[in-house]
Amino acid sequence: MQPLQDLNVRETVPLVSPRYLKHEENVTDEAIRTVVESRETVKNILAGRDRRLMVIVGPCSIHDQVAGLEYARKLRELAERVKSHMLVVMRVYFEKPRTTVGWKGLINDPHLNDTFDIGTGLRIARRILLEVANMGLPAATELLEPITPQYIADLISVAAIGARTTESPTHRQMASGLSMPVGYKNGTDGSLQVAIDAMLAAQHQHSFLGMDGDGKTCIINTKGNPWGFLILRGGRSGPNYDPALLTEATEKLNAAKLTPRLMVDCSHANSNKDYTRQRVVWNDCIEQRMAGNDHLIGLMLESNLFPGNQPLPADLSQLKYGVSVTDGCIGWDETEQLVLSAYERLGGELAGPQPAGASRSGAV
Repeated sequence: MQPLQDLNVRETVPLVSPRYLKHEENVTDEAIRTVVESRETVKNILAGRDRRLMVIVGPCSIHDQVAGLEYARKLRELAERVKSHMLVVMRVYFEKPRTTVGWKGLINDPHLNDTFDIGTGLRIARRILLEVANMGLPAATELLEPITPQYIADLISVAAIGARTTESPTHRQMASGLSMPVGYKNGTDGSLQVAIDAMLAAQHQHSFLGMDGDGKTCIINTKGNPWGFLILRGGRSGPNYDPALLTEATEKLNAAKLTPRLMVDCSHANSNKDYTRQRVVWNDCIEQRMAGNDHLIGLMLESNLFPGNQPLPADLSQLKYGVSVTDGCIGWDETEQLVLSAYERLGGELAGPQPAGASRSGAV
C-alpha cells in the first residue's frame, strides 16, 4: 500500500520525559530561592515598586559548558557589587532561531557536529541552569521550541520571545502559561505592533496542544501571563532606542492599555549588528535613564569571556575558548567597565577595586 505520511521523515527518536530529566538534575533549595526571589524582583521592577535597572547580559548563545560557567562566576561577583542599583540577570541562551540555516543552539546540537543529540542537549542545558541558580544568579533565555519549557522553565527567571516568533500564535499561547515574566521583541522589520499584540494575547487564557511532565500529548489550559514587557532590538527600519522612538513605544503601549515598560537590546539592529557599537547604545540609554525615563526598565548586552565571534571549524579542537560561535559579543573586560560605569552614574557607590579603564566620571 502506498504510504501517505512521514514521506520526508528520516526517523523519530524518543526523548526522556521532563519529569525524569528533572529527577536526574533535581532542583536544589538554593536554586528554588534564586528563581523565586528573582522572579518577584523582576515583577516589582515591572510594577514600578523597585527602581533598579534590570540588566540581562551574557553570551549570544552558550556552546561550551565550562566557558559558560566561568562567565557565570564572574557575573555573579559583578552582580553582587552593583545590586543596590541594578538587577543583573545572566543571558543563558540555548536555542537559536535561524533566518535560513545554521547551528541551532546547544539544546539542538550540543556536540556542534550536526548529530542533533537533543536528549544530551537538554541535560546539559538543565545542568548549566541549575549551577547558575545555585550561585544565586538569575537566568534569562529565549524560548523557541514550545516543548522546551517543560524541561528547563523551572530554572528561568525571565523569558524572551524573539523577533522571528513574536508574531507566532504558538509562542503567544506558550507565553500565556509561563511562570515567569516575558519580554517580547519587536519584529525583524522594526514593527512594534506584533510585540504589543503578543503581550495582549499572552495575558489571556488559552487552550492548546502540548506535552505534560510525563511526555504525554495533552491539552494545556492556561490562566494567562500578566507580566510582559517590550524589548526594542531595532529592525530593518533601523535602530529604535533614541528618545523619540522610546516615547513612541510608550505611547503605543499606553494606547493598548499595557503598562509601558521597555527594555533596549543593545545588540542586533540597534548596533547595526556590530558588537563594538553596543557601548554606544548602552551609554545613550543610561543617559536617558539618568534624564528621568523610568519607562526604560532594562538593557540587554551580548557579552562573552572574549570579544568577537568565530565560525564553527570542521576541527572542533580549533575552537577559541570563550568566543561566541553566533553573533559577535563584547568581551568580559568591556562588560565589566560598562556595568560599573553605569552603576556609578546611576548613583551607586563602588566597593572594591575598579577594572582597568573604568573612570569615576563614567567615561569608558
